[in-house]
Amino acid sequence: MKRKIVDIDREKCNGCGLCVSACHEGAIALVNGKAELVREDYCDGLGNCLPACPAGAITVVERHAEPFDEQAAMRHKENAGREENDGGQRHAACANGTHAVKCPGRAMKVLQRNAGSRQVDGAPCESRLSQWPVQLRLVPVNAKFFNNAELLISADCTAYAYGAFHGDFMDGRVTLIGCPKLDDADYAEKLESILRNNDIRSITVVRMEVPCCGGIEYAVRKAIDKSGRDTPFAVRVISTDGRLLH
Repeated sequence: MKRKIVDIDREKCNGCGLCVSACHEGAIALVNGKAELVREDYCDGLGNCLPACPAGAITVVERHAEPFDEQAAMRHKENAGREENDGGQRHAACANGTHAVKCPGRAMKVLQRNAGSRQVDGAPCESRLSQWPVQLRLVPVNAKFFNNAELLISADCTAYAYGAFHGDFMDGRVTLIGCPKLDDADYAEKLESILRNNDIRSITVVRMEVPCCGGIEYAVRKAIDKSGRDTPFAVRVISTDGRLLH
């Protein structure tokens, strides 16, 4: 049937997630860092999400779409409410990357660190993490900590394999982690959006020597190329026995 329904311009969307919270029916979700209408039958076409969008990426259009299913949307809303009051159980919204404002794992934080970190045998032993979140799938593309940042894009396993990871790689950088083999995500698209929307000074990729880990390096190279930015880029490779190969 032809009816009024919201339309989201992915080019204009900055990934803030405010529309996700504003949509009472749960029709919108963040997909690879961008807002997307994931359930046509949950969208009533009234446009409550429009005022929440700071980028002007949402409009109401008239087109052929699934009919609005008010009962299904209300059931979804009730289920979401129970998940929010589950007494500490894992939120389904956190697991699939939706409802950014409500998910504690996606809450943005800038972490303050003392200039002189405590040392043991001359090596730093305090965390050098400067921000939260760190998972590449969860971080918003317009997070304030990206402004004039040096990025560390790291494969999950590297921090476990390389003992001096915090001091040698994380200190002074914004850290993003992911696994190109296990994560069901298009890193290149997300990273391209981060580069386009922020002034990134440099990117350092830290990966393992295993072939599947090359996917994260490929995604960064592709993102830099598609973004049109001339961002300085370096790759460091860790062996499976914890040595820095190059």
